[in-house]
Amino acid sequence: MNIEDSIILEIFKGISFSKKEMNLIESKLKKLKLNKGTTILKADDKVNNQYYVYNGCLRTYFIDKSGKEHTLQFAINDWWISDYTAFFTASKAIMYIETIQEATLYEISKKSMEDLFVEIPQLETFFRKKMERAFASFQKRILASLAQSAKERYVSFISTYPNIEQAVKNYHIASYLGITTESLSRIRKEISHN
Repeated sequence: MNIEDSIILEIFKGISFSKKEMNLIESKLKKLKLNKGTTILKADDKVNNQYYVYNGCLRTYFIDKSGKEHTLQFAINDWWISDYTAFFTASKAIMYIETIQEATLYEISKKSMEDLFVEIPQLETFFRKKMERAFASFQKRILASLAQSAKERYVSFISTYPNIEQAVKNYHIASYLGITTESLSRIRKEISHN
């Protein structure tokens, strides 16, 4: 597999590992190099894995009954991504995940994670804290979609994802914000004139 120790330390920032632990982690991670436009998860797939984004950009989206896409999340360097509803409940995926830039990911299965939690308990704490922050972030996003104007949501988006606009198509950003591409253009124009 040959995952460099420095990459493992980057993925699990703030944790020191013995050489034995590093080897164990390396044995559980699978490196994936994916082209732009690759779908790594589709609705109704079984969800066994989550992915660490080493570089590139991915998006998670849902397709409603009328065929409209709703972007739920973007994942950039140092983010984790999966259909977590399905991942944690052993149910089928309800979302899709695609690369919107060429990407390098590190895949880990739920079983491998559980094994690592037993062997290296500080990893369980690491993932619990990651999930706590993610849960708080999703709650903030829900509240923002209920209470903020489209302009406020866009300003929050560019604050959260400062370097993403050049890499992401306008309709993906509009979908994430719950607005049309025309509204997105109008908001950008308003902001540039201020």
